[in-house]
Amino acid sequence: MLKDHQILFDAECPMCKLYTKAIVNAGILDGDGRIAYQEVTEQACPMVDWQRAVNEIALINHQTGEVTYGIESLFKVMSAVVPGLHFLFSFKPFVWLMAKVYAFISYNRRVIIPPHTNSDHFQLQPTFRLYYRIAYIVFTWFVVGFILSAYAPLLTGVIPEGESYREYIICGGQILFQGLVILVVNKEKIWSYLGNMMTISLAGGLLLLPVIWMSNWLTIDPLICTIWFIIVAGLMLLEHIRRCRLLEVGWVLSAGWVAYRLLILVVLYLRIL
Repeated sequence: MLKDHQILFDAECPMCKLYTKAIVNAGILDGDGRIAYQEVTEQACPMVDWQRAVNEIALINHQTGEVTYGIESLFKVMSAVVPGLHFLFSFKPFVWLMAKVYAFISYNRRVIIPPHTNSDHFQLQPTFRLYYRIAYIVFTWFVVGFILSAYAPLLTGVIPEGESYREYIICGGQILFQGLVILVVNKEKIWSYLGNMMTISLAGGLLLLPVIWMSNWLTIDPLICTIWFIIVAGLMLLEHIRRCRLLEVGWVLSAGWVAYRLLILVVLYLRIL
C-alpha cells in the first residue's frame, strides 16, 4: 500500500473516476487516497503543477512533498502491487513508449468517454494537443477500416463485394463528409466532434468482432450478419445523438451521419466502389 499518498483525478472524466476508484478498492491507496483536482485549492497543495495535473494524473506523497505525473504515477502504483516490475519501469525505451501511449489516451480521454455534461466550470481544462487528436482519428480510421474489411465478406449476397481497400475509403470519406458538416454547424468544435465520432465508429467495429471470430468456426448466414450489422448501426446512431447533445451541436450532424450511410448504400449497389 502507498501510505500518505493521494491521487488527483479529473471528476469530469468517467474513465479517470473508474480506474482511480479501482486503485482505492484494491487497497493500494487509503480510502481518502483519491480526490478530484476540482475539489482541491492551489493553496492546499502548493507543490503541484496544476496544469500538468489536469493533463496527467498526479500522485502526491504528502510525507515528502514529492509529486509524480502521468505514466510515472501509474508506474509507482503498479510497483506497489508488483515490486518486480520496477526493473521494467526503469528501462528508458519502455518508459518512453508508455509515456506516449499514456499521452495518446490522456489527451483524447474526453472524446473516448465524454463528460456527462458539457460544462467547463473548472478554471483549468485539459490542454488540447492537435497532433494527438489527429493521431487518434487516424488510428481509429485504420482499425475500423480493418475490422470492416474483415466483416464485409460475411455480407456477400446482401451487399455487393468490393476491393479490400473499399472500407478504408468509406471510413475516410465519413471523416471528410462529417468534417465539412461540423465546419458549417460549429467549426470551434470540429476536433471534439470528429474525435467523438471516431470513438463511436471504433465501438461499432468492436461489436462486430464476435461475429467475425465465430465465422472462423461456424457458417453464418449473410442475412444474420446483415441484421447484426443493422443493430450495431442503430446503437451507433443512438450514441451519436447522445454525444451530439453533450457537445451541444444540434441534430444536423446526426442527420448528416445517416445521410452519408444511405449515400454509401446507394453507391455500393450501383457498384461505384
